[in-house]
Amino acid sequence: MTTKSAAVDQYITKAQPFAQPILKRLRAIIHKTCPDCTEVIKWGMPAFDYHGPFCTIAAFKAHCVFAFWKVDLLNDPKGVLEKENRTSMGHLGRITSLKELPTTAALASLIKQAMQLNVDGVKVNRVVKKKPPLKAPPAMLAAIRRNKAAQATWSGFAPSHQREYIEWITEAKSEATRERRMLQMLEWLAEGKQRHWKYQK
Repeated sequence: MTTKSAAVDQYITKAQPFAQPILKRLRAIIHKTCPDCTEVIKWGMPAFDYHGPFCTIAAFKAHCVFAFWKVDLLNDPKGVLEKENRTSMGHLGRITSLKELPTTAALASLIKQAMQLNVDGVKVNRVVKKKPPLKAPPAMLAAIRRNKAAQATWSGFAPSHQREYIEWITEAKSEATRERRMLQMLEWLAEGKQRHWKYQK
């Protein structure tokens, strides 16, 4: 039985006019191929679940995307999928019109494979690449040491949180921007805040 979400309806309604027919067509193909799937919003995008998530769609200002959760395990005889050298976060490239979509049969074949992978409980081995250690600039460390509250926070941070600040400082394109960020960093560290504290719940 087809289960549609009002949240997905709303997502499509709010999408750009060019995107709405694309999203509707993709949604219709997914439900026709997998009548028992359910819809949810994951990371702000419509996702489709059948024994676990298997695909997602999304719209942006100038293009739409379609993505599979286990794309590396799909057999793609028609060559419609972008797995390497991707041009978007999806696996069908940047879709800007209905004519750019693969045939319904080709897409349905891929959806059926994705469904079966979930039914069979096949897992994807994801390799997490560890980032090499990143050294803080001497001037940055000297500034932190001069502020006891900032130093206490910095010393208590995990390497990943320290790295966020180091990247922010070292990526500054001008000396003025770097100085401004250093001052902001010291203020936040003195308050015990991580670099991305604004986005934390």
